[in-house]
Amino acid sequence: MSEYKIHHDVNELLSLLHVRGGDGAEGYIDLLQKHRTPYVTTTVSAHSAKVKLAEFSQTPEDFLRKYEELKSKNARNLDPLVYLLSKFCEDKEMLQCLQQNAKERAESSANTTSTTTTSYTLPQTSTKISMQELEELRKKIGNVTASSSAPLPAEVTRKMLRDKHNKKNPTQQIPVFPNWVYERPSLLGDFITSPTPAGDPPVAIGTLPMTTQEQAVVEDLLFVLIGVDGRDITAQPVLGRQNRSFIVDSTLDMSIKELVNRILPVASYYSTITRFIEEKSSFEYGQVNHALTAAMRTLMKEYLILVTQLEHLQRQGLLSLQKLWFYIQPTMRTMEILASIASSLDKGECMGGSTLSLLHDRTFNYTGDSQAQELCLYLTKAASVPYFEILEKWIYRGIIKDPYSEFMVEEHELQKEKIQEDYNDKYWDQRYTIVLHRIPSFLQKMADKILSTGKYLNVVRECGRDVTCPDAKEVLYTLKERAYVEQIEKAYNYASKVLLDFLMEEKELVSRLRSIKHYFLMDKGDFFVHFMDLTEEELKKPVDDIVPPRLEALLELALRMSTANTDPFKDDLKIDLMPHDVITQLLRVLAIETKQEKAIINADSTDAALSGLEAFSFDYIVKWPLSLIINRKALTRYQMLFRHMFYCKHVERMLCNVWISNKDFKLYSLNSAKWFSAAFALRQRMLNFVQNIQYYMMFEVMEPTWHIMETNLKTASNIDDVLCHHTSFLDNCLKDCMLTNPELLKIFSKLMSVCVMFTNCMQRFTQSMRLERLSLEQGTMDGPPSQSEQAEEAEKKRLTTKLLAEHVDALQSDAGFEATISKFDSNFSMLLLDLLDKLSIYSTNDCEHSMISIIYRLDFNGFYTERLERMAVERSQKAAV
Repeated sequence: MSEYKIHHDVNELLSLLHVRGGDGAEGYIDLLQKHRTPYVTTTVSAHSAKVKLAEFSQTPEDFLRKYEELKSKNARNLDPLVYLLSKFCEDKEMLQCLQQNAKERAESSANTTSTTTTSYTLPQTSTKISMQELEELRKKIGNVTASSSAPLPAEVTRKMLRDKHNKKNPTQQIPVFPNWVYERPSLLGDFITSPTPAGDPPVAIGTLPMTTQEQAVVEDLLFVLIGVDGRDITAQPVLGRQNRSFIVDSTLDMSIKELVNRILPVASYYSTITRFIEEKSSFEYGQVNHALTAAMRTLMKEYLILVTQLEHLQRQGLLSLQKLWFYIQPTMRTMEILASIASSLDKGECMGGSTLSLLHDRTFNYTGDSQAQELCLYLTKAASVPYFEILEKWIYRGIIKDPYSEFMVEEHELQKEKIQEDYNDKYWDQRYTIVLHRIPSFLQKMADKILSTGKYLNVVRECGRDVTCPDAKEVLYTLKERAYVEQIEKAYNYASKVLLDFLMEEKELVSRLRSIKHYFLMDKGDFFVHFMDLTEEELKKPVDDIVPPRLEALLELALRMSTANTDPFKDDLKIDLMPHDVITQLLRVLAIETKQEKAIINADSTDAALSGLEAFSFDYIVKWPLSLIINRKALTRYQMLFRHMFYCKHVERMLCNVWISNKDFKLYSLNSAKWFSAAFALRQRMLNFVQNIQYYMMFEVMEPTWHIMETNLKTASNIDDVLCHHTSFLDNCLKDCMLTNPELLKIFSKLMSVCVMFTNCMQRFTQSMRLERLSLEQGTMDGPPSQSEQAEEAEKKRLTTKLLAEHVDALQSDAGFEATISKFDSNFSMLLLDLLDKLSIYSTNDCEHSMISIIYRLDFNGFYTERLERMAVERSQKAAV
């Protein structure tokens, strides 16, 4: 059982039991995962469990009847379920819990239905029901029961199946038998029930001599055995899937009647088999049922030959009733098995794989009865031929030719081009899917490999290459599963190798991923320096004012001027201006397939003043079949990582520009240097934070994770492994870069905002200083200066510096600049402490050990340690209260 299946089943069970609180589904899932066995238990002995449950049940007859009904319908996993329920009966604590849960659900159901009204009113219990009222009640109940349990007429069922097929395959219509095939009952081979013709009543057979009675009964039996009513033995009409019963003349001698009743089940079996063959041989019921009915017809021919030989003996006067019983006994067992199979297939409405499952189970269960097992084996082999033909085309060539929707793999109409357009596209998972009830039980273990084998070959075929497995052999049904398991294994290994070699060598998948790493994970440092220098002015504009072709031209120039020029895939890199910032994009992606998805997608855009820098991202052109690996969902993850790091790089450049501009202040002798040193120290702390975060993401997260993925790709044996390793790489990068934790991301976003606001404030101050300096330094001197003029110029500079320093002091004093810097410092320190505290919690509680290295880098000298410890103590005290 897959991990996804365990998650699904646990959540379904909790939902059915209305369980809330506790550890939730995850606690139970972890417990089940720990106790999983490495082998699969295919069968369990359910006999003792069935007896135990029957003894425990308040209505054992109803339980056994329901069990046999489900067994006859070939309900899957019935025996393991009964075994599990029997274990529940032994656990008193479990029983009490289930009883309490049932009581609560019954009460809630009663409260829900108390407001509804019923269509029938019953008299009060204190009054007696009259015979007329009782009869009316019986009719009403009978009508409801008949309407709910009676099967649909064969014509309606065929029409439903035909319409379903034609809707799915409008270009390929199902062949239809002409109406006269069904309108002429004499062609069906079964009994024709008609009213007794008018005329003189026949002579009672009981009044005849014993010899005459026997001869008449033998003649009647020979007719009844081939579906024709006799004079003294007539068939009863049947409704739905009932077994045929007969009426024997009541005046018949008891000894003869006893022997007749022993033979009549064969006629009932014949009727059941004939009706099944006539119904299921229609094209609407699929190729498997058609092949099965053909095999049954062959067996029925042998039966009819036997009856014909007995008729020949009867005409010669050599067939007595005792001899007829003797000759018919060997056939009785065969007819019983065929009728049982026909009845079970009819009740279970089996088609395709479910038909083969029932036949396989019957064959397996008849171990020890060689004749019965050989008969079932013959039927299973015959029925499996069309199914295995579809299987062979799928696992050997990657083609599905399933006109009647019987095969375990179902094809859905999806366009592979959408992989590059829709971030939620699931082409690889949804183009071909497994339909559980169509999987034959003997192929259950191999279902996933069968699906993957055809998918691999199909991808190569869609690239214009015709592939056929060199080890292709005919797949035949056998009780020894190893025979076709080995063939499927060989086909799977070949398909895996073909597709993997095709992607890795011909399509250069690893080189493509390395190219994406250069740009989206900022692997090429010189390229980004050139690119950011060239596009700095353009990206400062609002996103609506940016001309994309200009950005594309600057990108092309940066690629040609850097080491990225050696990348053969550089032309696939494109500019993409996103409609949202990285935080909004992250929320939209995280909301996929959740209740919030519709609300977030339909929400009005609030990014009216989005700058080019906030909207900027790279995009990458990927063609089929590489788009299976580098699909839109993967590219979205790359874009989120890139936009996150690109913005950090932008903040670092702004802080560095502040550092450069602040060099000018060293020329001045400022009297009030307190605010000045505080601003410089805060700038350095911000720069240290941003640079360490970048170092952590690039060298402690992405590079090691990339090398792990590259190593895993070398050992990958199939494309699913490649997909898994690539997705795991991206998921780990997103998680360790704090992009999957909204709480951490929110704090980090606020820290970046504080840094940007601080740099803007400092840049405005610097610009005002430069403007003042320019106004004070303006001169009118022409020609080369003389010695007196040089001395005058030096004195002028000294006075300018003094006046500028006094102006700066007055400016910071008047505008409250010192308070502004102090507020920036306070906000930055508070947010940074909050971030370190949250990282400490996640690294210990959630075992995110990689994040703890951020704490060591940002708190390398223990500056924040004492305050972090104080926050931890306060948190523990609150938890204790």
